[in-house]
Amino acid sequence: MSTVTRNTIDFDLKYKVADIKLAEWGRKEIRLAEAEMPGLMSLRAEYGAQQPLKGARIAGCLHMTIQTAVLIETLVALGAEVKWSSCNIFSTQDHAAAAIAAAGIGVYAWKGQTQAEADWCIEQTLFFGSPDRPLNMILDDGGDLTNMVLDNYTELIAGIKGISEETTTGVHRLYERVAKGTLPMPAINVNDSVTKSKFDNKYGCKESLVDSIRRATDVMLAGKIAVVGGYGDVGKGSAASLAGAGCRVIVTEI
Repeated sequence: MSTVTRNTIDFDLKYKVADIKLAEWGRKEIRLAEAEMPGLMSLRAEYGAQQPLKGARIAGCLHMTIQTAVLIETLVALGAEVKWSSCNIFSTQDHAAAAIAAAGIGVYAWKGQTQAEADWCIEQTLFFGSPDRPLNMILDDGGDLTNMVLDNYTELIAGIKGISEETTTGVHRLYERVAKGTLPMPAINVNDSVTKSKFDNKYGCKESLVDSIRRATDVMLAGKIAVVGGYGDVGKGSAASLAGAGCRVIVTEI
């Protein structure tokens, strides 16, 4: 069991981002993203007045991107208190984090963290202003936040209503705990839902893979030989993306 001290958790720290001056840029992109995310915007319009998440203190550990910012602000619009860290040390969009911080939401994320910094950021999301106001819901991607609570902050377990887990890796970690009898609270497997596996995994990868490769390498893909490991939903989307760019695609087992 961990001892909560001010040496590791700063109860007064409202946020930590790379550059708060990026907030205006981030806000502009958030507005653009809202137009492409009608599901979340519909939830705000339909349930915002009812505040169904009032009383929820949600700690999130998910890629801190513009799209995630729309999710965060939807949770807040529905009544939740939210604190956020990133599940990947390189995936944070600093302007997105700055915009969320400027909106008064606790966010601890910047691109290019060390693993120690990432762990510190996750810890900052465990409490909401004081030691007597811990998180009561977990929104996770990969299981790092969940594992930190279950392994190191066991005193918080009794007050947590449940977990939602987005990715295959995190879901596998949860099933391992179920097999061992060490998962003490309900958990929702978001990864295997139809809207995640059949849309995000397949079409999200199909849309973003080639774009990411081109941005990172600036190489021409047409005529290249591309090898895709595995042919699940992610593999299908990746293969289609590469084939559409003119690659010769080879699929292998994993």
